[in-house]
Amino acid sequence: MSKKNIYLMYAISCLQGMVFYGPIATLYRQIQGVTIFEITLIESISLALCLLLELPWGILADKIGYKRTMIVCCLFYFASKIVFWRAAAFLTFLLERILLSVAISGFSGVDMSILYLSVSKEDSQKVFGVYDGLSTVGLLAAAFLYSVVIGENYRLAGFLTVVSYGLAALLSLFLTEVREEGRERMNSKVFYDSLLQIFSDKYLLLFLFGIALLKETHQTVTVFLNQLLYVRAGMTNAMIGYLYIIVTILGMGSIFSAAVTKRMGRNFLIRICYLTSAMVCLILAFTCNGWGAAVGIMLFRLVFSLFTPLQAQMQNEWVITAKRATALSINAVIIDSVGIGTNLIYGTLAERSLTAALVSGAVLCIIGFGFIEIGKKGRCNESGNETWR
Repeated sequence: MSKKNIYLMYAISCLQGMVFYGPIATLYRQIQGVTIFEITLIESISLALCLLLELPWGILADKIGYKRTMIVCCLFYFASKIVFWRAAAFLTFLLERILLSVAISGFSGVDMSILYLSVSKEDSQKVFGVYDGLSTVGLLAAAFLYSVVIGENYRLAGFLTVVSYGLAALLSLFLTEVREEGRERMNSKVFYDSLLQIFSDKYLLLFLFGIALLKETHQTVTVFLNQLLYVRAGMTNAMIGYLYIIVTILGMGSIFSAAVTKRMGRNFLIRICYLTSAMVCLILAFTCNGWGAAVGIMLFRLVFSLFTPLQAQMQNEWVITAKRATALSINAVIIDSVGIGTNLIYGTLAERSLTAALVSGAVLCIIGFGFIEIGKKGRCNESGNETWR
């Protein structure tokens, strides 16, 4: 157990959560001439690049170590924020997402692996929850400063984000390397064995599809479409900024994920998260009321924050190979592949009708719920592990 690693990862998560332009990210891109379809197109290109890089990053991480991988990824994150700070057109925003994709694909699985191997298995969900929650603390601090100090100065918001990501990159230098018990030398056979193992497990695939549909719907609705909903409801930039603070606070619900899961049970919590998300999408689709839009976004954020640490723990429990980062990277490839399609669906529909995009979100949440239920029950039947019920 490495408390040093845990505290450093907590600090990195908090600093990387400090995206000072978060409350107006979509509106800022639109001011620079980027349409909502182009925003979702950039997002799809970003996910496609993540898909291509996930597996190489997973292999490299298991070969060179998780600490070195974290350092490199933090530097790519830092570079992406520098580009966003100076971006003024579609191509520069695309470049920012390309750099961000390199960082995200490297981070995927590695950050969770460092945390998982730095604590006892019994404490992993709690640690994942705090880790995710501290990212929200960073968002909250950034949103507060945006509303109180930054205001319309978008360039200042970009610069402060550069500073916070630079500090996160600096802290990554002090991490301690962790290794899996029974760690084996990486070679092509080990990689292809992991790949075949995952793709031959139909229940795991359905489980990952289910995660992807909820994750990408949450991302699109709470990050991109929410600002269009607020504008449709007649909210000012100041109101949007304060609402962003409240939504960010609710994201800290991930800290309580382990306690809520223990009280409700995994199965019940998963049902609540998926069905509530579908209901919220339907409400948002047909309301032009500011309060209705605000409550819907807040509720979506809350249930997803409770779900995130739980699904992270369940993915880690599914891994049976010593090459944990490789296995989790393959999982991320599958999730990102689904996300490419959903982003294009949402972007195309939102250009024509915001209502149609949100209705499709409700439908995909229901489909995702069906996938995750089948995958979860199949896992329980095959493994005999009652904790999956």
